[in-house]
Amino acid sequence: MSHIFNWIFSQYQGVDMHLVILEIIGVLFGFLSVWYSKQENILVYPTGIISTAIFVYILWFYGLLGDMLINAYYFIMSIFGWYYWTRKDENDHVVPVTKTTKKEHIWSAVIFLLTVLFVILVYIINGKFNNWTAYIDTFTTAIFFVGMWLMAKKKLENWTYWIIGDIISVPLYFYKGLIFTSFQYLLFTVIAIYGYKAWKKTLNKNRVTA
Repeated sequence: MSHIFNWIFSQYQGVDMHLVILEIIGVLFGFLSVWYSKQENILVYPTGIISTAIFVYILWFYGLLGDMLINAYYFIMSIFGWYYWTRKDENDHVVPVTKTTKKEHIWSAVIFLLTVLFVILVYIINGKFNNWTAYIDTFTTAIFFVGMWLMAKKKLENWTYWIIGDIISVPLYFYKGLIFTSFQYLLFTVIAIYGYKAWKKTLNKNRVTA
């Protein structure tokens, strides 16, 4: 076991200790956020805000602009989602889990394409298209942008986007040298699968009750 820990921390040689500590804290709160999301617990948002704020700084430091934009967007959408999830209808019921409508699928496609174009522009302006990871980063950024938007609106399909993006991110972050973050996305993938099942069960229960 000690060999594993030695290998993990050897990947951080030359990295400022405060960045390593911040990454661990960010990963912890990111894990809590995804777990609370699976449980439909409003704590998904305050924990997510802490995690994303930390990663905006870390990713800015590493020059990973697409990933940084994802977390900045998460931060903003977490505030919106926090408000949206606490809204109640005329019967004093909170917003339920629902399926994505045709119109929302169209908006998802629009958000995806606009995000790809925006991130490409950011990379070109900053001269960062110098590695194959930039192209993957552009794609995953767009996936996560859509996933976060759908999660804030409590749509079942948000989990599909998270699963796809998480699977891609595991080897991507491992390659970038952010080992703890790579493990985080591995856990995210597992939780997202269970999250989809849990939300689908809730959706089916709501339909029966209705």
